[in-house]
Amino acid sequence: MRIRSLGVIDDAVVELSPGFTAVTGETGAGKTMVVTSLGLLLGGRADAALVRIGADKAVVEGRIAPPEGSSAVVRAEEAGAELDDGALLISRTVSAEGRSRAHLGGRSVPVGMLAELADELVAVHGQTDQQGLLKLSRQRQALDRYAGDAVAGPLAKYGEAYRRLRAVSTELEEIVTRARERAQEADMLRYGLDEIAGVEPRAGEDVELAEEAERLGHAEALSSAATAAHAALAGNPEDPEGIDATMLVAGAQRALDAVRSYDPALAALADRIGEIGILLGDVAGELAGYADDLDADPLRLAAVEERRAALTALTRKYGEDVASVLAWAEQGAARLTQLDGDDERIGELTAERDALRSELGGLAQALTDARSEAAERFAAAVTAELASLAMPHARVSFEIRQTEDPEGVEVGGRPVAYGPSGADEVELLLAPHPGAPPRPIAKGASGGELSRVMLAVEVVFAGTDPVPTYLFDEVDAGVGGKAAVEIGRRLARLAKTAQVVVVTHLPQVAAFADRQLLVEKRNDGSVTRSGVKVLEGEDRVRELSRMLAGQEDSETARAHAEELLATARADG
Repeated sequence: MRIRSLGVIDDAVVELSPGFTAVTGETGAGKTMVVTSLGLLLGGRADAALVRIGADKAVVEGRIAPPEGSSAVVRAEEAGAELDDGALLISRTVSAEGRSRAHLGGRSVPVGMLAELADELVAVHGQTDQQGLLKLSRQRQALDRYAGDAVAGPLAKYGEAYRRLRAVSTELEEIVTRARERAQEADMLRYGLDEIAGVEPRAGEDVELAEEAERLGHAEALSSAATAAHAALAGNPEDPEGIDATMLVAGAQRALDAVRSYDPALAALADRIGEIGILLGDVAGELAGYADDLDADPLRLAAVEERRAALTALTRKYGEDVASVLAWAEQGAARLTQLDGDDERIGELTAERDALRSELGGLAQALTDARSEAAERFAAAVTAELASLAMPHARVSFEIRQTEDPEGVEVGGRPVAYGPSGADEVELLLAPHPGAPPRPIAKGASGGELSRVMLAVEVVFAGTDPVPTYLFDEVDAGVGGKAAVEIGRRLARLAKTAQVVVVTHLPQVAAFADRQLLVEKRNDGSVTRSGVKVLEGEDRVRELSRMLAGQEDSETARAHAEELLATARADG
């Protein structure tokens, strides 16, 4: 991993051992920046404050070799990343303005992609993770993770039933809560549908009535015009000597018919005049019929206007025209059917809710049983690990309990509260010595004991749900003496099956490392720089002496450092 312009680190290369790497150094030298760099490569949150003063950006580049066939590789390749001899090249850039960019295998990717891969590649634990372990939800998650498929299967079924129950309960509550509003809506719809049914409008009726009203309102003018037009075309019976269009056209045709045999063109014109005569006769006949059929009855006009008024009353309330009114009636009838079916729907939903609650109770019981079985194995495994961490008399156990709730689901013959993960409250208990009652680790464990419990939990996880790399950031805080030696020994054993990186201030832990990295800070008067170097031979003895006594040249400290290294080598 290469780190540039990050915090106090100007430019440094960190080479981690395949086994156990210990990162040491003075307080403030930049050990935490090594952890922060790994965090950035794993999709951690970027912060402009991380960028070294005077630099425009911080850059972290890393080379990670995932296990062959790892799903992380498949996911990376799906994102377009290319592997370099089986390894993934990851880079993360943070600008002084706080903007962040991520690259994976030569391709720009969202930061969230790095976080997805991190879950399968690296397990990171620090002081904040210890505090997280104090939360009951995290303890339940830890137990579920250890249990594996035994809990994952029932939990998936439970989650599906839980979500369906929430949906059904929400719909049922909405229907019941809005019963009054829905009843008012139904009454309004019934009134409107009754009003429309009383008028019985017909599609297009408003247009037809408007045309009829216009015709009836101008009946005299229409009649006079039709009569005058008829007289012009066919003559006036009261004036037999009058000349009309029909007579004139007939005269024109007779004149041409007399000579049509002399010229075909003239004959064609005579035929066309004959057609005009026929058309004039037809129009004249229709005008006569129109005038005779025209209804000037004022009673009919009144009836038409009354009908139009009834239709207008509907269009003011239910639509712009009769077609819109009829559409409203169709939709209103469907909605009323739905509202009138509420009682039936309430019954259906109530029955489904009760069935789901019963099913959920059974699944919650299955979860409780699976967790109880896994808890015994988990507690026994962690207890065995604590014995290897200088806590031979400590006992770890789990309390799995439920809280009674009259509105809950039935588990074990009583109604209990439930949530998206079941009905169980899971709490990790610790009895640090014989005779001590088991107490929640938040109350019963000191800082050093909590660190060891955390380490023991992670070691147990390594055997059931392994990841290639484990990073511990000062989880040995509050520990010293023999306990520190045992922690170092246990980390070294864990490193036989996985890569382990530990940021530590304890020489007893660092002595067991396959590789010790020193983060040292030097001041040239203007810029603070940090370098990271591999310690070997005399340099490692000097650093362990400093960690032991604060004096690199103390003969006593040097002797103790050499003894620690010899113990670690013998143990390996």
